Amino acid sequence: MGVRTPQVDRYIANAAPFAQPILMHIRDVVHAACPDVVEEIKWSFPFFTYKSEIICAMRAFKAHCGLFFWKGVLVVPDGKEEGMGQFGKLTSVKELPSKAILTGYVKTAMTLNEAGVPAPHVVAQRATAKKTAATPVDIPPELAAALRANKKAAAAFEKLAPSHRREYAAWIADAKREETKATRVEKAVALIAQGKSQNWQYDARQKAKPAAKPAAKPAAKPAAKPAAKKSAKKR
Repeated sequence: MGVRTPQVDRYIANAAPFAQPILMHIRDVVHAACPDVVEEIKWSFPFFTYKSEIICAMRAFKAHCGLFFWKGVLVVPDGKEEGMGQFGKLTSVKELPSKAILTGYVKTAMTLNEAGVPAPHVVAQRATAKKTAATPVDIPPELAAALRANKKAAAAFEKLAPSHRREYAAWIADAKREETKATRVEKAVALIAQGKSQNWQYDARQKAKPAAKPAAKPAAKPAAKPAAKKSAKKR
């Protein structure tokens, strides 16, 4: 069964008075339609998930609320897509669709999650990423010349991920002054020769994050010593 988490309780309690009835109504409808729903706080506002995929999210702003179904037009074909959601900038419960219609949207989202259907915006992002990865990296001539003069850096550059090669190319191409560009080329070649990305320090910090330590096992109790035998009294 779905559980109402204290984090979402606090989010609603801290929202503006006008927003609280809207958030509570959305929450009640989602829980009634999807008994196995899971509540989570992502990006500082409540999300409702089912089968480890997002159904919808709700958010309170200063002057309005938003309700957003993750799979967009697959759930709400005529959604407005404004005010962080498909239902416009909500200022009262009356502006939401009826309980029956909202329940239908939740049920549709559940069916899509069960079938593993991805959200349209996720599909678009994947297609863009795939297209970008397949596009040759446009290397600035200054960097190309420097790499030709440094075989070690040139070999290391070819081994970098396409995204890292693009980072170097964009960093150098964005320089406005020739002096700045020359300095960046020099720094880039030095880092590339070491097999490092432009943002290697950030990457290193990410890798260095310690994994969660397992809970310590309670110390075993020492075995009880056997009771000493009483010596027989001499008669």
